[in-house]
Amino acid sequence: MPSGKRARQQRQAAAATAPPPVRSKGVGGARARQASPRALAIGGGIALAIVIAIVLGVVLSSRGGTGGSGGVVSSSDMQGLPATGSQSWAGAVTGASEANSLFKGIPQHGLTLGDPKAPVTMELFIDAQCPVCQNYEVTQLPSIVHKYIANGKVQLHLQPWAFLGPQSFTGRRGIIAAADQNKGYEYAKLLYDNQGQEESGWLSGREMAILAASVNGLDLAKWQDDANSSSSQATASAVDKVATQKNVNSTPTVFVGPTNGKLQQATGSTYDPSQVVQALNAAIANS
Repeated sequence: MPSGKRARQQRQAAAATAPPPVRSKGVGGARARQASPRALAIGGGIALAIVIAIVLGVVLSSRGGTGGSGGVVSSSDMQGLPATGSQSWAGAVTGASEANSLFKGIPQHGLTLGDPKAPVTMELFIDAQCPVCQNYEVTQLPSIVHKYIANGKVQLHLQPWAFLGPQSFTGRRGIIAAADQNKGYEYAKLLYDNQGQEESGWLSGREMAILAASVNGLDLAKWQDDANSSSSQATASAVDKVATQKNVNSTPTVFVGPTNGKLQQATGSTYDPSQVVQALNAAIANS
């Protein structure tokens, strides 16, 4: 077994038995990862810097929109990868089979998962590097998918926010690009299954590309183009706008309510997944 894959499996096994990997704890449980006022203030500046870098990469690239040797995901990041993603690819990351099967047969449209006619909507704000989001995605979301989304009761809207660091801003572009092919949820699941230490530099362009190569049916050339495009940055900026409007300052943050109606926040500063389940049950009962 390749050493990188073994390391990922060891991290995943450790995460299954360890408490949620958070930095601070408060009365009643672990606190969600919170954005400091400074992080919120500089977030727009980081996003702008990323846009400038991408534009320069595109201008300098001989391949035009692919990003050439620059951009979020470079040409060198894509070397040795299959043209189409597959869980059977020799270099597929840990959890590829499970992630691809979890969402199989469930409608996806962009960043939305589930029947568009579902009476209840769940909105989930995440950060690609957030360790609490990783805990939620790995230990809680699969049961939400099986119990509420697969049967058409709930539709899930994913909001890939970013505040923890530069790779949060670039990393979410991989999720958005996969969502352009209606495979964003598989990609996000694999990202969290293989998450490294926060702000350690793990979420590089190469790691993003390897994750993409592990998603069944994902067109990698299109994914790279989309990750480097102004369109994915526009989607990211739209997420930031919604987060600001809803006063989101930590991840994971969940809102629940009637589809096309007003959503209410179902999470507080303390990480308590049972709050989301209670909110979903109440919303379904009232639908």
